[in-house]
Amino acid sequence: MTEVVVTNLLHPDAMLVRQEVFVEEQGFHDEFDDIDEIADHYLLYVDGEIAGCCRVFPSKDNGKYTLGRLAIRKKYRGQSYGSLIMRKVEAWIKKNSIPALELSAQVRVRPFYEALGYIASGDEYLDEGCPHIHMEKAFI
Repeated sequence: MTEVVVTNLLHPDAMLVRQEVFVEEQGFHDEFDDIDEIADHYLLYVDGEIAGCCRVFPSKDNGKYTLGRLAIRKKYRGQSYGSLIMRKVEAWIKKNSIPALELSAQVRVRPFYEALGYIASGDEYLDEGCPHIHMEKAFI
């Protein structure tokens, strides 16, 4: 059974996933920041075990929202759980008439977001030495 829980606090389960994926696997250092205090955190559970997470927060631009820190634990990858959590976020975006959702994608996962309808814009840039690209999807 899968379940997505939304909380306005950074849950220890989300910290576990992000530590595993971004710090231990990918070598990022600045994983936790002040945005965690204002974001809504989506937690994906599979059979009661934390499988993935992301955070969503208001952008500084025209009422849009920003998605960040989407992470799926290694043993759950390739099973469409990333798409599942994205659908939950997008359902909330639509329900609340948010005009668009934007994100900073690692270039290597750009095709994942493109398959969900996100469009890349601007030049690639480095975030902690990793190539990223701005992407956005309009909902209104």
